[in-house]
Amino acid sequence: GKPGQGPAAAPQGWVVRRTSGEMGGLNCEVGELGRLNTKNQQTIVNITSLNSSDLEEVLKGELSGNFEKTALALLDRPCEYDARELRKAMKGAGTDESVLIEILCTRVNKQIVDIKEAYKRLFERDLESDVKSDTSGSLRKILVSVLQANRDEGLEIDAELAGQDAKDLYEAGEGCWGTDELVFNVVLAKRNYMQLRATFQAYEKLKGKDIEDAIKSETSGDLEKAFLTLVRCARDCQGYFATRLYEAMKGAGTEEETLIRILVTRAEIDLQTIKEKFHKLYNKSLVEAIKSETSGDFRKLLVSLLH
Repeated sequence: GKPGQGPAAAPQGWVVRRTSGEMGGLNCEVGELGRLNTKNQQTIVNITSLNSSDLEEVLKGELSGNFEKTALALLDRPCEYDARELRKAMKGAGTDESVLIEILCTRVNKQIVDIKEAYKRLFERDLESDVKSDTSGSLRKILVSVLQANRDEGLEIDAELAGQDAKDLYEAGEGCWGTDELVFNVVLAKRNYMQLRATFQAYEKLKGKDIEDAIKSETSGDLEKAFLTLVRCARDCQGYFATRLYEAMKGAGTEEETLIRILVTRAEIDLQTIKEKFHKLYNKSLVEAIKSETSGDFRKLLVSLLH
């Protein structure tokens, strides 16, 4: 149906997908989505006439559960969605460090800058201050390092620097008692990804051990998670997200929040490649895996993101 036509013109379920518009707000791209249950279908039909905030209110009032979370997530600009997820991870008792790590350690400079601005605009709070007060020790230091958005984003490789960094990492980590995270922070948060790959190769040549194994033996808990995320993202960011999706679905219970967050935030960046990586790593289709772990309209909405 054409945007703006009444429900009669759109007997099927229709869903809004955010398209990245420079100016923000909602740019509607309305796509067909199988048959939703009648209530969800009527809610989402004919929504192109609403502006973003009205639409959000309508959806909030009419939808529920994981379907609602996903539909609302699709209305946000990516930086706003990330900002909301970070706020949610820090609000109230306890902090969900794995969400902070997954978002902050995988975004490029521009995304970090945009997230910080969105966070300030939405919550009138400073993201860096909140991260500082909600984390401590070495984890706080590495998260503050990535929040500076100072990564070199070029493609040049300086072989000499790679060798020096590899040596410094060894001396800071396995070479002595106590891991000197400062060296790890500087290298992992500031060097470009190609440079980091060269550094990891130099490290392995130097020590006969993979950098990930060294990190696992020298650190633990959230710090280990943060360092490994930075290393894995430098090596193969889509592979990192494929693994996160797999882990969210294996064992008893599915982490729906993780599925929503990754599928929504990567939908317009590299989701197709993540699908391919998932298949290569686990020899099964991501679409099939998600279908078997979810149900109803929530399943349909996630599957529609994967096509």
